Amino acid sequence: MVQVRVAGVALDATGQHVILLKPVDELPGEGSVLPIWIGPLEATSILVAVEGATVPRPLAHDLMRSLLDTLGAEVRRVEVSRIDDGTFYAEITVASEHGVRVVDARPSDAIALGSRVGADIWVADAVMEEASVPDVLTDEDADTAARLDEFKRFLDDVDPEDFAG
Repeated sequence: MVQVRVAGVALDATGQHVILLKPVDELPGEGSVLPIWIGPLEATSILVAVEGATVPRPLAHDLMRSLLDTLGAEVRRVEVSRIDDGTFYAEITVASEHGVRVVDARPSDAIALGSRVGADIWVADAVMEEASVPDVLTDEDADTAARLDEFKRFLDDVDPEDFAG
């Protein structure tokens, strides 16, 4: 198993959302990255968790976290456990007073929940070997990331009254 972090959520050339998982011990632009294609709602949920953003109403993964908290259970870890014919599979390890249980999940749901509760995210070695791609960070990517960070800071500081006529 390889421990990973969410390196980002992006759109591919066809407009599909893809989550990028990067081994925690590798720097941007080095090593490999694991792309997993996900739906737009899951992409939003993961971004909300990773950015620590607040939402006016709980998303499905916030509800999952609340249910686990209410039941006295905790997510111990998330694993992208296998890939079969291009489909990724994941498992969530949950611990409670009733013991430790492993629950089958889609990778997007497992990562969204794991990101909310601070659980470690792992990928099976065989999955990394089969589906990861080289991580190549170009100057253009770095410039885009810097502009995105600047825009996020602007959104954090903007007040709707700034636009009043």
